[in-house]
Amino acid sequence: MTATTADLAEGARLDLEIWSTTATLVVTDGDRLTPAQAELRIVLAEVEAACSRFRPDSEINRLLARPGRPVTLSATLNAVLAAALRIASATGGLVDPTVAAAVVAAGYDRDIAAVLDRALAGGRSDAGIAPGGPVPGWDRLDHDPAAARLTVPPGVGIDLGATAKAFAADQAVARIAERVGGGVLVGLGGDLAVAGPAPDGGWRIAVADDHRARAAGHQTVSITSGGLATSSTTTRRWPTAAGWRHHIIDPRTGRNPDSRWRTASVAAASCVDANAAATAAIVLGDAAPAWLAERHLPALLVDVDGTTRPVADWPHPEVTS
Repeated sequence: MTATTADLAEGARLDLEIWSTTATLVVTDGDRLTPAQAELRIVLAEVEAACSRFRPDSEINRLLARPGRPVTLSATLNAVLAAALRIASATGGLVDPTVAAAVVAAGYDRDIAAVLDRALAGGRSDAGIAPGGPVPGWDRLDHDPAAARLTVPPGVGIDLGATAKAFAADQAVARIAERVGGGVLVGLGGDLAVAGPAPDGGWRIAVADDHRARAAGHQTVSITSGGLATSSTTTRRWPTAAGWRHHIIDPRTGRNPDSRWRTASVAAASCVDANAAATAAIVLGDAAPAWLAERHLPALLVDVDGTTRPVADWPHPEVTS
């Protein structure tokens, strides 16, 4: 969902293909790269096994097959779900994990590469033309984080895509900093988190619509802690009979938002918070600048015509598209 990249003059960097995107690991001490990579892979495997919508054997899919019954959660799913519900509450439901049915109705019912392959082959002509309507609502989920138990009402689905990837980035840098040491950056498709001592001048991040298009960035910024995330309607999108659709859903309508912004980048205390705010900004459209400013969240909004608008303490762009 996001688009940021990072380079380091010294140290070491590793890029991995995962979840139809790129995982980037950067460490300030090159000797720590191998053990850091091992910790990253463990975190990614734990989060995928717990949260993947596309694995029939994932914990979330097994849980959803038991509607109306309390289910004990793994530590990973319990933590991700707690983060998703905290975000839903903090955003007033603008970022809501019960968007699963709406996401599927838009055509995102499998890995994005398979969605694109099907669209190019002319399949799923009904995608994107569902009537829509508000999603069930996060407050219908009965979650007891202390007991690690969840009851999901019948007919309610859960999509943790707006939280799990950012959670994995936060979890990975925290674990690597604690167990391996040194400064570390992890970016998952652009959902980016840092921990430990930052390099001189901070971690330099190139902000772009697509994290793979590093030469076409809007701006390079520097962070020393926390997270930075970008939500974009220009990636993870696909053609349908009703026009182009993308992965961001407005929970109030059950449809893609008709947003003024093609990209929203936000810096926050964690990658989970940054990603949630960036997603909310896309959903809010014209109301996003005031919403972000009220919460003192530095952000860069990119209009559909490429005009950039910094918000709060985000530095004025040196490069605009």
